[in-house]
Amino acid sequence: MLFAHDTEVALVSAAALVNADLPDIDAVDEFFAAYDWAGTWSRTKTELKAVQELRPRLRELWDADEDRIVEIVNSLLLEYRALPQLVKHDHWPYHLHAVPSDSPLSARMAVEAAMAFVDVVRSGEVSRLRICELGDCGNVLVDLSKNRSKRFCDTGCGNRAAVSAYRARKAARK
Repeated sequence: MLFAHDTEVALVSAAALVNADLPDIDAVDEFFAAYDWAGTWSRTKTELKAVQELRPRLRELWDADEDRIVEIVNSLLLEYRALPQLVKHDHWPYHLHAVPSDSPLSARMAVEAAMAFVDVVRSGEVSRLRICELGDCGNVLVDLSKNRSKRFCDTGCGNRAAVSAYRARKAARK
């Protein structure tokens, strides 16, 4: 494992949030359940809007150099008054939370992502933040592989690239 388990979960969740289409409350409900978020969320249009507005802020982390990542992370931690504490709940062993579990979902998402990016920067692993290499995809990903070889997002782009390469090789032989 490259990072602590909660850091890896937060990084994967942040990438999924950036890549997600969350047009309505039901979509956030599905995302909330799929990524096993602790606490609750208000299910209001205000909170939906806050989650939607967080996405481009997190996306910027994938487009930034290390110094800019640090600026964004520090800004998020300050904005949400993060105070890291060790907690244990549900099926999780001790891990870090930096805002109370009754904080708005968007705040918990922002701070968990920021805390995970703290570990990325401190470990010198910014190069693991990538953009999918398939043509016009543009999704973000976190390469957690041992050999740093992940090139495509998890939406099937790797398979599409392999099929395309196969077809190109087949056409070249004709």
